[in-house]
Amino acid sequence: MQFRADNVVTRGTFSLDGQTFEVENNVWVLGDDAEVVVIDAPHDIAPVLEVVGDRRVTAILATHAHDDHVRLAPALADATGAPIRLHPADARVWELTHPDRTPDAPLADGDRIRVGDGVLEVLHTPGHTPGAVSLHAAGSGVVYTGDTLFHGGPGATGRSFSDHDTILASIRQRLFVLPDDTVVHPGHGGSTTVGAERSELQR
Repeated sequence: MQFRADNVVTRGTFSLDGQTFEVENNVWVLGDDAEVVVIDAPHDIAPVLEVVGDRRVTAILATHAHDDHVRLAPALADATGAPIRLHPADARVWELTHPDRTPDAPLADGDRIRVGDGVLEVLHTPGHTPGAVSLHAAGSGVVYTGDTLFHGGPGATGRSFSDHDTILASIRQRLFVLPDDTVVHPGHGGSTTVGAERSELQR
């Protein structure tokens, strides 16, 4: 069965440090005709469940724990029976949104997550948050970067739990070592490539 990626865009808010912003988030549903993983669960699970259909959700993978990426992770987990997985370094960020529920399992650097005939490798890419991760699907030539790397540069680092030097190190050491033609699918906005963003950052 063919491995494929489906994109769902949901709309809602992001709140941190006493400020709230309107945002649009990319949700990625990856797998084949039998099973999938879901990357992030921000604002609305109905369109995600529509894309999932009758396929089994094996995991909900949080790229990081800002509320606009995990707000509905528990609801999606309850609806599908899938575990929520998050890097442990984001526990304090997670608790801001879900103080009474913990993630079900960790994401660790180097983990290899199999779904259908595809494999996602977890790359710990801190900076936007301490536990931010990217998910590299080498077989498809794609990396899902959450809010670490966008079309146009690094993710924001002006808020609590973030660090500019750390995110730059993550991008250079973990993402810019990937092939130039690797497609970058971020948590917001349009896609880009590793090569394009390397050239942009060098400028």
